[in-house]
Amino acid sequence: MNKIRQEKHECTDEKRIEQFLNQTRTGYLGLTDGDVPYVVPLNFVMINEVVYFHGAAHGRKIDMIHTNPNCCFTVAEDYGTMVSPIPAKTDTAYFSVMLFGRLEAVTDLDEATAAMQSMLDKYVPGYYNHSLSHAHVEKYRSSLGSHTLVFRLVPSTRTAKENQLNPELAFSSGRTVGLDL
Repeated sequence: MNKIRQEKHECTDEKRIEQFLNQTRTGYLGLTDGDVPYVVPLNFVMINEVVYFHGAAHGRKIDMIHTNPNCCFTVAEDYGTMVSPIPAKTDTAYFSVMLFGRLEAVTDLDEATAAMQSMLDKYVPGYYNHSLSHAHVEKYRSSLGSHTLVFRLVPSTRTAKENQLNPELAFSSGRTVGLDL
């Protein structure tokens, strides 16, 4: 695995990385179909350093995972643009995490139910007054009639980068270079 080129942006703070992954709502799963890349946005949850997501039991993504379970899962947030009178010094504030590993279908009903419950807790906290049942996870069918599969990614490699927002340089509508000279 390649090292982060701009080491000054590398984040190694485990608590910050975990907090970021627990709060960010969308991750991007990168797969390959032969030599063609395929990236799909997903809801996800991180439990004990394992990424879980779910989806229909049939389709392109599933076919690709069965053919090649190696993947990259990327989560990123843009925190704004920082301006400079020198155009080349205009920069973006962000936090990003990339996880590399192999995907596996979760076959244990307890693990699948726990992952799905964690997703409900993340995306609709407090909405349901009962925990998700095993029967719901086992029998659920989508509007297209497909069974739902839960997948896990146990990362073999993880990188994290951060470029913190400097509030004094944050671009806002109406700010012009003339105000910064």
